[in-house]
Parts: sequence; structure tokens; C-alpha cells
Amino acid sequence: MKRILLVCTLLVMMATSCSDRDDDLTAVHIRIKNNSTLEFDEVLVADEEHLYVSVSPDSFSDYQAFEEAYRFAYIRITAGEEVFVLQPVDFVGEALLPIGLYTYALTIDEAGQVSLEFVID
Repeated sequence: MKRILLVCTLLVMMATSCSDRDDDLTAVHIRIKNNSTLEFDEVLVADEEHLYVSVSPDSFSDYQAFEEAYRFAYIRITAGEEVFVLQPVDFVGEALLPIGLYTYALTIDEAGQVSLEFVID
């Protein structure tokens, strides 16, 4: 009987202690993934408040909190002396992202065009 009680207690403890990494979030959190071969010195997302620095090729930045965000955004990437921009036309028909963790995977092609792949983490 003691073994059954011990096993039940352990199962309850394990079930209640498991949580997702986004359970305690209160905002949208976005990080940058550099899918390019260039070192991103700076990546500005949406406004001056959201500036990511030193994102190496094939690596991730830290997450930053956003009050509001969409599946895409205005992006300005500085890589050395070069500046690359992704300028959305508008957000008509787009829904705001719910609270959670997201990644903007950014690529710069040979023509200097920026592309954004939206990833739900």
C-alpha cells in the first residue's frame, strides 16, 4: 500500500511540475535567426526599441518582448557597411500574434533582398 501511495505521489508531482517554457509569458517574444552567410551587426525590428546586435550566421539572438507584433515586420539589417531593408506594404488582414515565443528567420539573397520566415517556437 505504501508503494502505491508513493508511486501516486510521484506521478502527481511529475504531472504538476511539468510546464512549457512559454507558460509564464505575458507578451509576445521574438528572436532573430540569421539564415544568411553575413554577420548581422544590427537587426532593427519594427522600431528603435527592438534592436538586436551581433547575430552570427546560423545562430539565434535572445528573445525580446513586444507589446504587439505580426507574422512579419519592418526589418533593417546592418552588416558591415551595408544596410538591407524588408519593408512591408501594410498589415491589412493580419491578426496580432498571441502571447508566445516566435522566431523571425532572416535570409539575405545574392541580390540583397531580405526574406523573413516566421516560426512558432
